[in-house]
Formats: sequence, C-alpha cells, structure tokens
Amino acid sequence: MSKIDLTIHPERRKRAIQRTKERNIIIPTYAQMKDPTKIPDRVKEELAKVGLWDLHPRNLFRITWKNEPKASGGAFGGVNYLELPSALTGVSARIIVLVGKWFPTGAHKVGAAFSCLVPRLVTGQFDPTTQKAVWPSTGNYCRGGAYDSALLACESIAILPEGMSRERFDWLAKVAGETIKTPGSESNVKEIFDKCNELRHSGQDLMIFDQFQEFGNYLWHYEVTGHALEEVLKATLRPGDRYRGLTSATGSAGTIASGDYMKQLFPESKIAASEALQCPTLLENGFGSHRIEGIGDKHVPWIHNTKNTDLVVAIDDNAVVNLARLFNEPVGQKYLAAKGVPAETIDQLGLLGFSGISNVLTAIKMAKYYEMGQNDVVLTVLTDSMELYQSRLHEMHAEFGAYSESDAAADFARWLMGQSTDNMLELRYTDRRRVHNLKYYTWIEQQGKTYEEIQAMWYQDDFWTGFQKQADEIDELIVEFNNEVGLS
Repeated sequence: MSKIDLTIHPERRKRAIQRTKERNIIIPTYAQMKDPTKIPDRVKEELAKVGLWDLHPRNLFRITWKNEPKASGGAFGGVNYLELPSALTGVSARIIVLVGKWFPTGAHKVGAAFSCLVPRLVTGQFDPTTQKAVWPSTGNYCRGGAYDSALLACESIAILPEGMSRERFDWLAKVAGETIKTPGSESNVKEIFDKCNELRHSGQDLMIFDQFQEFGNYLWHYEVTGHALEEVLKATLRPGDRYRGLTSATGSAGTIASGDYMKQLFPESKIAASEALQCPTLLENGFGSHRIEGIGDKHVPWIHNTKNTDLVVAIDDNAVVNLARLFNEPVGQKYLAAKGVPAETIDQLGLLGFSGISNVLTAIKMAKYYEMGQNDVVLTVLTDSMELYQSRLHEMHAEFGAYSESDAAADFARWLMGQSTDNMLELRYTDRRRVHNLKYYTWIEQQGKTYEEIQAMWYQDDFWTGFQKQADEIDELIVEFNNEVGLS
C-alpha cells in the first residue's frame, strides 16, 4: 500500500510551531473543508470582516466549496453549483457544474496546494523558517501555492509559462516572493520541470511541490471535491434520475481524482478525461500547443489513475476561446437569450473560465456519445472563472474586431449545438494501460521515478486506496499541531 510520507521531524516541527504561533495561524482540517459547520465560531466571526482574497491567515478556512458567493465577509452554505439548461448545451442530459470562483484566488487550486504543503508543515518535513516553497504550474496552482504560502508564513517561488494570461502575473507580483516565467504556453510542461531541476541544483534551501506528482493534490480532490460532488448529487437527483459520470480535464490529474471517489459510490458511472485537440496526448500519444489555459498536456501526470479512466475526449481550443466571447460579449449574451437560454443562466456564464468551458463541452460530447436522456446526470467542475481571462477577451477584440450577431450565431451553432462524438475514445483495458505506460517517458526517464514504482501503480491493487485513506490521519496531525501552537 502506497502512502504520503508523514514521518515526523521533531526539531523542524518545533520551529514550524513557533512560526505559526507568532503569525497567529490556525490550520483547518480536511473535515472542516468538507463541512464548514465544524469550523469554530470565533473563526467565523473573524471571517465576517475579511475579504475572500485577503492575505489573512483565517482565509485558510475558506478553502472549501461551500463559501458564500460574495467578495467579502461571506459565511458558509452549501456547495456552489450551477445546472446548465438544454437550451445552452443542446442535450437532454442534466449537466451540473461545481463553481470554483468562490475560493480565495478565484480557483479551487488553493485546496490542492494546501494539501501538498500542510502535511509537510505539520510533520516538520518543511521548515518555514529556512525553506522556500516552490510551486511549478501552468497557472492556477502556483497562484494557490503562493497564496497558501503567504497565509502560512512561508516564502514562495511561483513558476508558470510566460504565455499565460496577464491577470495571473499581475496578481503573483503582489503575492509570490518570486515569479519565474518559463518558455512557451499552456502545453509546455517539460520546460517547467526543467526549471525545477535547475532550482534543485541551485544551492538554495527549497522544497518543490510538483502538483503533477504530489499525492496531496490527488487526496484533496478525492476527499474534498469528491464529497462536494456527492452532496450536489444528493441535492439535485430527482426520482428516476441516474448519475452517469464526471468529466474533467487531465491537467495535473487532481480534479479527476474526485471521479475515483464517485465511482466507488456509483460503480457503473464513468470518468471522462479531456485534453486539447491541438495536443492529443492521451488520445493519440500526440503533441502540440493549445490555448485552454489550466490543463497542461504533452505528458501524463504521475498521479493520474488511468486504470479508472473510461473515456478520453479531445476539445478543440477554437471552441473554448470562441465560446468565451459568446458567453461574455453583450451581443453574444443577447443572441443566447433569443435562443431561449434563461436570463439567470446568462448572468452566470462568467463563472466558466477556459478550462471550465472545456469541461462542459466534454460533458456534452459524453452525453451524446452515450445517448443520455433527461434523467441522466453528468457532473463537472469549473476550476476558475472569466475574471482571470479578461485580457484574453481584449486581445481577441483587438485581433478580430467587434463581436457581431453573425459571430454569435456561428459560434452557437458550431461549438454548442454542433458538438459531435468525434475525437473521442472509449478506453479498453489495453488502452488504459497504453496511457499509463506514457508516464514512463516523463517520470522514469526524466524525473527520477523507478520502474518498480510505475509497475506498482498499475499492478498493485491497493496502490491508490492507500492515499485515499490518509485524510483522517493528516487531520489528527493538524489537530495536534494546532493544539501545540495554542491558538485553536
């Protein structure tokens, strides 16, 4: 059975406790992230005066899907979600999306980063008094890591491709200790790994939290996002409805881990992994460059449980960028209203960032492929919102001119109603093994993993369940750490 290393380093842990006490930090548990009713009342009272994005240690308790959807002083409620009507999706199936905008930083990646850093902090493996936390990413994860580091009194280095949206860099300049731009754009993950290897040999005292191989990332989504999906499903299922599956971009393979949790509850459900058509790594062992920010590519993340993936779907990045205009330009919204999309849905389309649009298109293609009807439910996740892509809209306006009614009609017909079942593959056992084997080239040849590890990942029956069972163990360590800090 494989597990996250929770070995205690007493002397470093003492220093971490002292730093945490000095900075007035209390660390939440996984149980509190799943169920904010367990958060102490005095923490909630403090949060009433704190903005959602503020660099305040109590915002650690806002690492949850259940924040009240407001920018400042919000309390907690149910999971933030949205059901998309058939007038928008073009399918009868019910497509329901979890909303990531209402996390601090506007993206759920603060949770994945928390889950990588905190186990190392409370065990003393990471010393915030001497070490810097390094956050390699294609966008939101390094933002989440830099934010969590600031809240946990750690110095940080954010790494992301130079071609990412301007909003990310502007924000990081205010939060991260250092920001490193690597060559390329969304699909240039190898260049990020190369920079990490360079830093490892730089002589600095660093700890690199690589989301693509950190099982803390997997655990947070399995445990916290998985339970959020379950809660939404229980709240929305009608008599006769059936849960059919989850769609998620592979990205770092964090979010898709929530599908493992749901499949344990609903063994007949499917997990659909999506990627950009311009970089069809899982679909065709392919390569390329694309514009769907936040989903990586050109490698298979170490933490992707490919044995549990049922369907691979490739999404054209032209669909994503053009639908971003349709959903957010006034002319596009007017056209959607004329096509019968309810006003309350149109008002919320800004909740869909680039990867969110891609996830929704994957759900549409999945519904068409399996010929789903009105009692079939597909879940997916909106990592972030268009708040992080406004510069992209300005760039498209400058390049292509004003968005017209004919543009809206074409985009609606082609990219929504015209979605087909092309560029999809239902995975046989041998297909899943092929995708798994692609890990070899990145992780064994380049990143120092072993042949024995990659074999265990595929053939050892309890490999994945070992990580899945660690949330309670980590919670006990967090509670003990907080008690020694003396502020909880």
